[in-house]
Order: sequence, then C-alpha cells, then structure tokens
Amino acid sequence: MSVHATAIVHPDAKLHASVEVGPYSIIGPKVKIGAGSVIGSHVVIESDTTLGERNRVFHHAAVGGQPQDLKYAGEPTRLVIGDDNMIREFTTLHIGTDGGGGITRIGNKNLFMAYSHVAHDCTVGNGCVLANSVALAGHVEVSDFVIVGGLAAVHQFTRIGKHAFIAGGSMVAMDVPPYCTAQGDRAELAGLNTVGLSRHGMTDEQIGRVKEAYRILFRSKLGLNEAMSRLKAEHGGHSEIDHMLEFIGSSKRGITR
Repeated sequence: MSVHATAIVHPDAKLHASVEVGPYSIIGPKVKIGAGSVIGSHVVIESDTTLGERNRVFHHAAVGGQPQDLKYAGEPTRLVIGDDNMIREFTTLHIGTDGGGGITRIGNKNLFMAYSHVAHDCTVGNGCVLANSVALAGHVEVSDFVIVGGLAAVHQFTRIGKHAFIAGGSMVAMDVPPYCTAQGDRAELAGLNTVGLSRHGMTDEQIGRVKEAYRILFRSKLGLNEAMSRLKAEHGGHSEIDHMLEFIGSSKRGITR
C-alpha cells in the first residue's frame, strides 16, 4: 500500500494492499477500498463507505459525507460504490438516510465530472456520465448508460430511464423515459438518443421499434394510457418495448412529455 506521509488513514479502515492514497487525504474508520484504487490528494472519504476495485478519486472530492437533509440525525447509513468509477475534482457523494432505505448506491464504470453531486439515497447504474456541476437531489434513480449534461439538476424522487440523454442546463422534475432526450426548464422530451442506442449495440430493427413507440406515446393525440395499450398490442413482447412500458407504468412522479 502506498500512503503518502501526510495522509491520515484510520487504523480501522480496510484498504487493499494495492491502494494508493495521496497527500493530505483523510480516510475514516469505516471505509473499505478495493484493489487497484487510487485516491488523490486532499480527498475525504468518511462514514460507512465502500469503494470497489480500480476506482480513481481525484483531489478535493468528498465521498461519504452526511446527507444534506434536516431529518438526518446521525443514524448509521451507507454509501456503496462499485468498480472502475472515475470521481473527479470536488465531486460530493453522500450516504443514505433511514427514511430512504439507508444506502446510496453507485454502480460500475461511471464518470462523475468536477463538482457533480449525488445526494442521499440515490441509485446510479452503470456506464453513466454526470458532467460538470450536475446535481442529483435525494432518492433519484439513474439507470444504466445515462448521460446528464453540465449544470443540469434532477428533482428528488425522479427516475431517469436507461440510455436517456439530459441536455446541459436542464431542470428535470418528472421521470424521463428510457432512450429519450430531455431538455429545458422544466425539461421536456426532445426526441430519442438514437446515437447512444446504436453505440450500445441496439439493432436498426430495435431502434425502429423504439421510434415507433415514441411516436405512439408522445406524438399521437392519444391519452397516455390509451397509447400504452396500443403500443403493447402492436409491439409488446420485444424487450426494449416492454422495458419502456414497465418504466412508464411504474412512474409515481409522472412522465416528462
């Protein structure tokens, strides 16, 4: 283990022998860091925080901080981070709260650009990009392969479906369906993220069905329930369509239209 002489690592912290810790960083007693991870200078990792393997945390990031929630009273909650994430300068990732399930979860191979923020009880999937100064409020769910442009913010309890693209500066207050692009204040749908779908291996036939689903759901004059029934009748049984229908049908905040 390579720990700089000026770093403070609590003796109860569990760091793999291959972990590197830079100057003036502070690692708390309940922290666990997996193999191959690199912690830069002036980083604070505290609370019950687990980082998997090969994560890189850049200088001045604050990982495992207490929730910015007035109801939080010091109860023991957690932050769990997977593998191969890049956490850039001044990013803040907070632990959960009892009322939200007690755990903030982050998957694998995500990029958190400088000054991005993930609040208490959020879930971030795999392969996501949060650009500079993106802010996720509490209890937000971000599915796999989502891109959120710089200076965008997401309201608490909102969900963003997989492969969605949120334009820079957007204020997202309602659920964004899978595969869609959203932009504006308050954010509205602006088409499909077809480039992202193609990059992640969706076939032309699948993309064609997603385009038809978008037309039926959001460009026809049908009510949402009627549109969903029609989509299920015409294209149900295909995984990409069934996923979209399930996401919309389970929405509690309502769907961005």
